[in-house]
Amino acid sequence: MLTDTIIEDDRWSGPLVALFEPATRAALQHLNLDPDAFEIAILACDDARIAELNTEFRDKPTPTNVLSWPSDERASEIDGAPPEQPALPMNAELGDIAISFDTCAREASVAGKPMSDHVTHLIVHGTLHLLGYDHIRDLDATLMEETEVRILGTLGIESPY
Repeated sequence: MLTDTIIEDDRWSGPLVALFEPATRAALQHLNLDPDAFEIAILACDDARIAELNTEFRDKPTPTNVLSWPSDERASEIDGAPPEQPALPMNAELGDIAISFDTCAREASVAGKPMSDHVTHLIVHGTLHLLGYDHIRDLDATLMEETEVRILGTLGIESPY
């Protein structure tokens, strides 16, 4: 299994947590990477826990939807260029993702979209961060969004943008 999930908030149990594996697999397969060669740890938590993590690691004392900690820096130095592909030792750790139920549910409700689609999008988004994609610079953001839209399309999910 590609993902190792730690459920801290029981609201994630059941069908929502089952979305994590297919979303991460779709992201890796889209980039021609073998999902079985990698591991991703996912923390399924609530707003209080993700706010703690956001404070500790980003000095932002507020909840957010998803956080990612890549195992290696893969981002391209050139704005808009694809990140460096990870090496392929078996079971290579790509990094960790934390996702908050509260923020995901609130955002999905406000946007009028199914929670399952929003969760899938955020897990794809987090996986791309582990692979060196980012949205700080304009061309990098465009590349990341276009990549997300293509991956989500393979899963039958409309563009979130």
